[in-house]
Amino acid sequence: MTSPSLPVDSLPMDSPAPDPWEELVTAALLGTDRRTPPGCPPGQEAPVALLDRAAVETVRRRAGLRPARAAERPRPAPEDPRPALPPAAARRLALLLADRPGAGGGRRGSTPDLMELLPQWLAAANERGFTPPAQALPALLDAARGRTDLRPAALTFAGPRAVWLARLNPDWRFALRTAPGGGTALPSLEDPQQVEQLWQEGLFAERVALLAAIRAREPSAARELLTTTWATERAEDRLMFLDSLRTGLGPQDEPFLEQALGDRSRNVRSTAAELLSALPGSALAARMAVRAGACVAVDHTGDAPTLTVEAPHECDAAMERDGVVAKAPAGRGERSWWFGQLVEAAPLGTWAGRLGGRTPEEIVALPVADDWQGELHAAWCRAAVRQRDATWARALLGSPAAPEAGGPGAVSLAERAKLLATLDVDERSEWVAGFIATHGLSEAFQLLGVCAVPWRGPLGRAVVDALNIARDAGSYPWSFSGVMGLAERCLDPSEAARLDGLLAIPDEPEDASPGATGYWAESFQRLVTTLRLRATMIAELDGREPPQG
Repeated sequence: MTSPSLPVDSLPMDSPAPDPWEELVTAALLGTDRRTPPGCPPGQEAPVALLDRAAVETVRRRAGLRPARAAERPRPAPEDPRPALPPAAARRLALLLADRPGAGGGRRGSTPDLMELLPQWLAAANERGFTPPAQALPALLDAARGRTDLRPAALTFAGPRAVWLARLNPDWRFALRTAPGGGTALPSLEDPQQVEQLWQEGLFAERVALLAAIRAREPSAARELLTTTWATERAEDRLMFLDSLRTGLGPQDEPFLEQALGDRSRNVRSTAAELLSALPGSALAARMAVRAGACVAVDHTGDAPTLTVEAPHECDAAMERDGVVAKAPAGRGERSWWFGQLVEAAPLGTWAGRLGGRTPEEIVALPVADDWQGELHAAWCRAAVRQRDATWARALLGSPAAPEAGGPGAVSLAERAKLLATLDVDERSEWVAGFIATHGLSEAFQLLGVCAVPWRGPLGRAVVDALNIARDAGSYPWSFSGVMGLAERCLDPSEAARLDGLLAIPDEPEDASPGATGYWAESFQRLVTTLRLRATMIAELDGREPPQG
């Protein structure tokens, strides 16, 4: 069957080819009695002709290869050795991809939001190493095109055929940009001649992918390869290559990073200094420890020991070489700006010796004179995150039940979320559960975002209990919509049975927001339905019978 579009050769050279689909849509909207479908005579058969041509154009638009002049036939798609999805899981994928965001105007009553479940489904399928059905790939790539958060998981699931399709359809070019090296196959790392040739002659994306692959396998070999061309690389390329050293960073990288401290690019120097400060045994860390230690002391002259701060009076050339940025941002004092950078880069292990052998908890509990506490504790927070020091993170977080909204050291919820990320999964979820039990959900949204999914038992129960308390108190329900949506995606599906008791519609309190009771009932119904659907999805991927209930 031929396409209804006009031949390219019949169009004027200076006018673009008309879009057949847009013409068909226009005819359908106006009616065939007012607008004849392109290429069809007017009359009673026009509606049938419109539908026929729409069917042809739909197939044409869904094709991986756009119509073009005759050319060399594409090479076959690469083989994907992974096992195929179980039939039930393949059908579920088709349903998830058929759901379109915005089709229902936002939240849709008690119906689960399938598009919000797609990321979880993809993660579970990738964990099990499945390959998608070939016919699902176009819809999968279309979904990833519209949502950048889906792309890593979607492209991993799509496998090598995603890159193959992306070379045929410009709508999916993002897959080439996202794939390592622009979708170019890397040479065997056992072939030093091919590796050297690609490093010397390859495109920038190919070289970044090659360096990352070698670094993940043999860190020292990647660093040695980088040194062969370091002096001739552009500044922006040096920065990207240097960033790859975060993987497998160790003491053996120190000589190269020390050399990079003298780089002519300020960004390269700053990144090298940051990497060195993450190595507590490095010479830079020792220099920073001396500088920061000279700024903080314990004053015993008062009724209780107090920390005193004497910030630097200048930022000399040696400090700048070690990564201290001399120019303070607008609204910041220079001395406090320099001081914060020194403390952030100093190894946290040095403070016990400097401050009388005290533990991190004892140090954080000391009062700080002259309103320096916020600056000092914020710098320690950044140091704990950079150095992945869980002991200091615990001290700065304090008890989740502490009355201070920001904790003893963190200056914001964002800081607390970063500190939590240094703790292990169980400790993190228990701390956030305790925080919710004391402070409720309104302050906990950012903290929930760093907890592992599915939420562990104590955390899941704390979230559900807090939502139930908010409902019974007649709280304004729409302010909890974000947490409710997060719960749908993150609660353990086994919690569904425990939620059945929350589905009843209670009497609406006199001081409740209008419509609040109905909203809460609808939201809890959607939560339960979504959790059961997630349990079914996992069972389908495992080839099991879905749980009953």
